[in-house]
Amino acid sequence: MRVKGPSSRKFKKKILKLAKGFRGQRKNVYRRAKEYVFRALQYQYRDRRQRKREFRRLWIARINAAVRAYGLSYSKFMHGVKLAGIPLNRKMLAQMAVLDPEGFSQVVERVKEALQVKA
Repeated sequence: MRVKGPSSRKFKKKILKLAKGFRGQRKNVYRRAKEYVFRALQYQYRDRRQRKREFRRLWIARINAAVRAYGLSYSKFMHGVKLAGIPLNRKMLAQMAVLDPEGFSQVVERVKEALQVKA
């Protein structure tokens, strides 16, 4: 015979607590709440990884737009960053391009020099 005791009640309370803020039966009917909480947790897990990809795409787009003004492409610029030994990642370069254009132009000049030396 199955025993329905404190552990099952504890699990149901946990699910309903996670469903707080949902609309309609999704927040207060256990069977509905369970479906939507599990789905929400799956989206949450997936989107933690997607957020990293999306930010990287944003940084690349910002860097590309900024270096085009100096007559470079994104790929040539990043190659030059490696050659010049500049220890800045994409996030920092994108921040500089937006918030500190003078500093970014100095980085671009160093990159151009490094590309000239290599060629």
